[in-house]
Amino acid sequence: MNRIRGKLALVTGATAGIGEACARALASHGANLFLVARREERLARLKSEIEAEHGVAVRTRVLDVRDRDGVFALGRDLEAEGTVPDILINNAGMARGLDKIQEGRPEDWDEMIDTNVKGLLNVTRAILPLMVRRNRGHVVNLGSIAGHMVYPGGGVYNATKFAVRALNQAMNVDLAGTAIRVSSIDPGAVETEFSLVRFRGDEARAAAVYRGFQPLTPEDIADAVCYVVNAPEHVNIQQLVIMPTAQRNPYVHAKDGV
Repeated sequence: MNRIRGKLALVTGATAGIGEACARALASHGANLFLVARREERLARLKSEIEAEHGVAVRTRVLDVRDRDGVFALGRDLEAEGTVPDILINNAGMARGLDKIQEGRPEDWDEMIDTNVKGLLNVTRAILPLMVRRNRGHVVNLGSIAGHMVYPGGGVYNATKFAVRALNQAMNVDLAGTAIRVSSIDPGAVETEFSLVRFRGDEARAAAVYRGFQPLTPEDIADAVCYVVNAPEHVNIQQLVIMPTAQRNPYVHAKDGV
């Protein structure tokens, strides 16, 4: 049964990786979209492609989730026009570097915390009250296995994903008594632009992260998102951990010839 068709999904970080895959997958199930991202040209191209392929309505807004004023303005605009997303995909996130904490760059810390934690809070604070007033909706937070176990050099990124895990649990507690569902999708190794961003465009170093095993694809995570949001209204899948078969935790990979 398709319970996604006709719903409105707001996706952050929509122009690459998991965000783009979620947008395309939700549209393939008949969802209308509101796509939020920083890169205007990519947004315009994605909108055109999805509308042509799936015949759904796609709206866009160029916006950085770290821009609290801009995010809150989006919430006010949606409220003024009576538009309430049925689904919110808090996808925007990033990592910078693999430095030990004692050697870390504070500007990298700020970027990760401001995007992964404050950005998620900004968007949730802008959109969730609209859902609460209507007593309907589903928030999906993109977490990570980095929020379950720390690894060397990942301390601050780990901390941000532990925070996402805590916020996911807190939202569920705070929304008790409502019909609003909250889910966290926590992937392991997914081959996206993630490592390229982490290593500031170093393609060789980014590629080495995924060498020797088959990582997850953004489409794998989008499938999981669609599964979660398509569940019956009385079913709340609060957390889903998904890893490639070759990976069993952040440390244990079965890599061929590496």
